[in-house]
Amino acid sequence: MTQTVLIPRLETARLILRAPRVEEFEAYCTLVASDRAAHMFQLDRPAAWKEFAAELGHWPLFGYGPWHVERRTDGALVGAVSILNHDTYPETEIGWHLYDGHEGHGYAFEAATAARDWAFTERGLPTLVSYIDPANTRSIALAERLGATLDRDAPGEDATDLVYRHARPAERAAQ
Repeated sequence: MTQTVLIPRLETARLILRAPRVEEFEAYCTLVASDRAAHMFQLDRPAAWKEFAAELGHWPLFGYGPWHVERRTDGALVGAVSILNHDTYPETEIGWHLYDGHEGHGYAFEAATAARDWAFTERGLPTLVSYIDPANTRSIALAERLGATLDRDAPGEDATDLVYRHARPAERAAQ
C-alpha cells in the first residue's frame, strides 16, 4: 500500500520552501562531498543518497522533514532547511544549508524562520534545537540571529556539538 505524504509548501517574501525533487540530488551530493560540508558531514555518493532518502523519510514518519528552498523571482535552488529527528538526535533539530553562491542574502535566516515557526505552530513541537559544530561560526551566528540560545546542559548529537535552543513563539514574544 502506497502512502501519499503531502509536504507543505511555505512561502516567504522572497522564498518558497517546497518538497525536494529527485533531480536535485546532484546538487545535494556535490554539497555533501565538498569542503562546504566540513561542519555537517562529508559523504560519498552512496552515503549521500542514503542521507537524502532518510531525510525525506521523516515526512511520513514524523510529519516534518526537509524543504528545498528556491528563490521566488527565478526558481533558483538556493539551499534547504530541515526539521529532523534522526535516531541519534536527543531532540528534534532544525538545520539549514545553502548552496555555493547564495550566502550573504539572508536566505538561510528567512527560510529557517519560516520552518521554525511552522514546526512550533503547525506541528506543535515542544522543543527545537540546532546541533552546531563549534567551528561553524556562520551557523552559530545564524542560530543567534534566529534568537536561539546556547544550552550548555543539553546533550548534542555528539560530544563536541554546541546545542542552540530555539524559543517557541510565546517565549520569543515575552523576551
